[in-house]
Amino acid sequence: MDPKLVKKVKPYLAIVFMQFGYAGFAIIAKTALDQGMSNYTLSIYRNAIATLVVAPFALLLEKKIRPKMTVSVLWKIALLAFLEPVIDQNLYYMGMKHTTATFSTAMCNILPAITFLLAWALRLEKVNVRRAHGYAKILGTFATLGGAMIMTLGQGSIIGLPWTKIEPNSESADDVVITTQDPVKGALMITVGCFCCSIFYILQAITMKSYAAPLSLTCLICMAGMLQGIVLTLAVERGNFSIWSIGWDTKLLAYTYSGVICSGVSYYVSGIVMNEKGPVFVTSFNPLNMVIVAVLSSFIFAEQLNIGKVIGATVIVFGLYLVIWGKTQDQRETAIIDQETNHSPNGV
Repeated sequence: MDPKLVKKVKPYLAIVFMQFGYAGFAIIAKTALDQGMSNYTLSIYRNAIATLVVAPFALLLEKKIRPKMTVSVLWKIALLAFLEPVIDQNLYYMGMKHTTATFSTAMCNILPAITFLLAWALRLEKVNVRRAHGYAKILGTFATLGGAMIMTLGQGSIIGLPWTKIEPNSESADDVVITTQDPVKGALMITVGCFCCSIFYILQAITMKSYAAPLSLTCLICMAGMLQGIVLTLAVERGNFSIWSIGWDTKLLAYTYSGVICSGVSYYVSGIVMNEKGPVFVTSFNPLNMVIVAVLSSFIFAEQLNIGKVIGATVIVFGLYLVIWGKTQDQRETAIIDQETNHSPNGV
């Protein structure tokens, strides 16, 4: 296989597999939360496991390239840990308790739009409004947001899938959980969490420029998140020691899976890809997570798909394609400019 083609495809495959990992976690986390798992301890154990998994690789592989720690970088790491492992994760889990796995991941599709606007404002993302690919990135970003809203709010005829059919005299999965759900409250929690996550991605991209050791950075963020999470949990869940118990059940699976895949692997992968493609590229694939979860939830939780969800998913895929096309054209344009600069008589 052509090495150049492999190099081009790698970032796309990495982010797609990352979204599959997130989708799997949404299903596992929803199951464990419904069984009484604390969102606070999930965040703590997730980051503790991620720290233990990533630390050996960071010590061995980045021994020679790890930059010296400065006060500025230390403050950024502390803020990164507070934004994502503490605030975003806890609000997302709490929001998921009040909604469904599909709804939670659908709401997270405001993340690309927020990240795009912040990155554009901070000049981390270049948008040439005079060119078609500049408009494509803008349109694609808001198309993914619109698709998520259609999928969340849209109704229509139920698509009768064989594995989601309910017996005439039985209650549907939606009817059983509707009394314990509060979609408005859940949506507000997830929205605030997404805003914090967006700032996290922007700050991570900035921090990577001064601390170019992705494994070490991942380890330090997870460790700081774990310590901050412990302080928060001891304050909020004072005297409730039962939440710390660990058994051979779905909770342990949620702790381990989220620690290894969603924190350890995803932080590292997103940092590497972000360094090359930027934060908007990483978050623009987030809508895939919702589509995957919607399909998996129809099998596992018997969540019924309707026309609105299918139309929304189609709009999301279209928007994602526009963003990818726009980013590809950006790279080609940049490569041409660099080539012309290198061949210029005044080039250095």
